[in-house]
Amino acid sequence: MPIETIIGAWVATGLTLFIFSFLYRDNPLFKLAENLYVGISVGYTIVKTYDTVIVYLIWNPIVKNGEWALLIPVAIGMLMLTRYMPKAAWLSRYAFAFIVGVGSGLAIPRVISSYILKQIEDTVRPLLIMVPGEGLSFTWSLLSPASSLNTIIILVGVSSVLFYFFFSVEHTGLGKVVARTGILFLMVAFGAAFGYTVMARMSLLIGRFDDLIEFTDPSYGRPSLWLMGLTILILVMMAQRSSHKSEEE
Repeated sequence: MPIETIIGAWVATGLTLFIFSFLYRDNPLFKLAENLYVGISVGYTIVKTYDTVIVYLIWNPIVKNGEWALLIPVAIGMLMLTRYMPKAAWLSRYAFAFIVGVGSGLAIPRVISSYILKQIEDTVRPLLIMVPGEGLSFTWSLLSPASSLNTIIILVGVSSVLFYFFFSVEHTGLGKVVARTGILFLMVAFGAAFGYTVMARMSLLIGRFDDLIEFTDPSYGRPSLWLMGLTILILVMMAQRSSHKSEEE
């Protein structure tokens, strides 16, 4: 096995165990891994930004391909940097105004199409589906997003949630029932979003455990076992040292 792969396995295992040591308590091992992670992430972002923006998007197209029109966005970007010069900071307003205007013009249609028109399209679907040779049909399958039953659920959910946020009418009687139905749909939506977030974090945790199990292989030098023992030993030594200090005080 290449030496680079072995070194990478040892580094990944050590940093993973150091991060997990925070489950015991805050300690220097966790701070070391945290600072390394932040520092390497910032360094990688700076290098990647320079390589992507400066070299591939500015230098190569302008100098090598002669696309001089790109000097206009470069000038706008340079105006943004005048924000750090007090006497010329007013020039950055033109750059920010241009970027905010263009960004809003590009984002607003997409947001309207994705979050409003798409929601309306899903809400006003026909309840009956035309099936060739059978005529109009009502489908009860919950597995199909386009089924008639799902259309009714979406219609009831959207209508009840919108009514819950409509405060011009007092929520009493039938209105209270509709508002409570909207609350149930909101709870289901928030619960699904929270569950998705938890499952995403669990998948990351499973990935780290999978690597730790893989790195117990002798071909890597068993870094998981050696570094786990070293981490536990260091934590025990720090715990004894802190207990001695507390006794002396």
